[in-house]
Amino acid sequence: MYFRAKKKLSREVSLYEPIGTDKEGNQINLLDIVESEEPDVVERMELERQTEKIAKLVPTVLDARERHIIEKRYGLSDQKPMTQREIAAELGISRSYVSRIEKRALEKLRKNFSF
Repeated sequence: MYFRAKKKLSREVSLYEPIGTDKEGNQINLLDIVESEEPDVVERMELERQTEKIAKLVPTVLDARERHIIEKRYGLSDQKPMTQREIAAELGISRSYVSRIEKRALEKLRKNFSF
């Protein structure tokens, strides 16, 4: 019976068990390297707030063509994200022109988005 109990315990690993050291010589535990799958609540709320702010900025700051390209490129308004090449083919312009419009639109959004 003793050996059976010991065998079960031998497979168990503590999250606080030291598994090595980092570059500075500090001890690393298993808990230090296990990643949490759920994002922090505060980070999630901040991301939602910023997303809402950008969604309000898009129609007010960008002209129709810039708005169309940004919405298609990043899949806003429940659309599937498209490549610059696909957008260019749809609009009948070059991919590099789509890239320039996208860059200009993102710069406008960045300037008007104050943290």
